[in-house]
This record gives sequence, C-alpha cells and structure tokens, in this order.
Amino acid sequence: MKYFPVFLDGAKISAMVVGGGEVAARKIELLLKTTTKITIMASEVNDAVARLINDNNLTWLKHNYQTGMLTGITLVIAATDDKAVNESIYNEAVAFNILANVVDQPELCTYITPAIIDRSPMLIALSSSGSAPILIRMLREQIEKILPQGYGRLADFSLKFRDHVKARVKGLRNRRTFWENTLRGSIGQAILDGNQHDAEQQLIASLKEEIAPPQSEITFIHTKDGNPDHLTLNAHRAMQFADAVFYDEQVNQELIEYIRRDAEKFPQSISSDILINYQHALELAEKGQQVIYLLAGNAELPKNAALADSKITTREIISGGS
Repeated sequence: MKYFPVFLDGAKISAMVVGGGEVAARKIELLLKTTTKITIMASEVNDAVARLINDNNLTWLKHNYQTGMLTGITLVIAATDDKAVNESIYNEAVAFNILANVVDQPELCTYITPAIIDRSPMLIALSSSGSAPILIRMLREQIEKILPQGYGRLADFSLKFRDHVKARVKGLRNRRTFWENTLRGSIGQAILDGNQHDAEQQLIASLKEEIAPPQSEITFIHTKDGNPDHLTLNAHRAMQFADAVFYDEQVNQELIEYIRRDAEKFPQSISSDILINYQHALELAEKGQQVIYLLAGNAELPKNAALADSKITTREIISGGS
C-alpha cells in the first residue's frame, strides 16, 4: 500500500486552512463534520467561507500565508492557487511533523482525503491512492445504493448494548457470533425499520436465553484457480470468522487479505500436495478455534486417522473457477 489508512480523532484535530475560495470552503465543510477547531488564513474570503466562519465561530487570520503560524496546529490544508505558496506551506508543515494536504498536488501531501460514505457513526473511506478518482466515484455510487441509511443506527445500537452483551456472552468468538446473528436477524431489521423499542426488547429477551457457544470446526477451502473474484459466499463468510488459517505457497496470497484481520496465520513450507498439517489444525480446533485450511486446486483430501477419530466438525468448500 502506498498510503496507510487511518481515522483521526476529531476531538484532537486543530486544523488550519490557507485560502478563502471555493476549494477552501469545501475543505472547511468537511472538517466541520468532526471539529470546529479550525483556523482560516486568508486576506479575503468568499461568501461561503465567510458564512462558515460566522456560523461556527471559527478563527480567521485576515492576511495571506505567513510562516511561523502553525504552532498548535496538527493538520494544515493549502487551498490557494499559488504553487509557490502551497509548496512553502507543505515544507513548513513537514518540518514540524504536521499533517499536510496541498489540494490537487499529491506530491505535496503527507495525507490524502478519501471518498467518504457517511453513515455516522459508521464511516466508509475509499481511495485509489490518487490514481483513479473516477473509478472511486463509480465504486462509491455502487456502495451507496446497497448500504441502507439506517446502518448508523445499527452501530449506535451495538454500542448501547455492548457492555450488556459482554457481561452475558463470554468469549470473543461467542460474542462475534452473537452480534452477527443479532444484526443480520429480526433485531437488526427492526432497527433499520426504525423500530428501536422492539429491537431493544428482543435483544433483552435473547440475553436471558441460554447461549450455546459456537462449535469448533476445521474448514478446508479448495480455491481452484485462486481468483479472489471467484470466492463463494460460503467461503468468504468462513474466512471472515476464522481464528486461524493454514496455507502454502501454491495458494494465491491475495486470498489472505480476505481472512479476518485478527486470525492467526500459519504459512506452510511443505506443499499440501505432499503433506497437510492435520495435527496442528486439530490442536487449535480442540482449543475451541475456527480453523481454515486453504488449498490450491481441487484435489481430494487424503484420509487422516486422527481427524476421523476426533470429535471436531469438518467441512469442505469448493470455491473458485476452473
């Protein structure tokens, strides 16, 4: 990755925008979604910027860019039409380890602003690392169409009951399963439909029931041609719930990106054509983990006595093109 994706805490941002035109107005509007600690440096501002300053009680330094004014600033945006000034802003910011963005000059940026889908408090940020803004716009349109406006309410609901669920449902994996069933089921639908009270009553009732822990399992996924675009829904879901994943060098390494981030990774030096590490996979499953074993191609699994004699559930998924 050329850029490291990160979300900044708006409460800890102290921003400066240099410039007072249309571009500056857009940047100020975006910043105002998270903070009002914004300073504008410009001798003149247009009506839109003036309104934003007045409505939000922002600080306005009524002069053009001057050096030595970045004390206490954590993020600066250069929105002027003077390349020399923009470069000076960038150089000063870099010298003081201040995040800097020079509009339309990616070579003078220590960060770039992604395309944003706002379902506050849930945010989706999209970036092509500056290489294909039209492609990002197309992708954003697709996601906007399929992402309900009420998804933010789902996030608020989860936060409200997080401590209650944590006290009642023991174990990280058990809670993960509980929340997925909750948010995918009738409770989640009630929230999306605006029936918050009904959803809360259903959740409280479900917490009073006996909650069975999820079963340990080893899932063997035959990836065939290894193309990530050919992953089946079952394979993708299994990979998202994995606690551990095994794979060798014949498996397309791009598939590892689809595994849950917190899952332990066990790359195998010996090809699965020669040896499948059943023993280690069994040991992890017997400790209550969900284990994924990625296999290149679609060869039949060799028999294993220890696996056959164990009480661990196993399944095979064939996922991929020919």
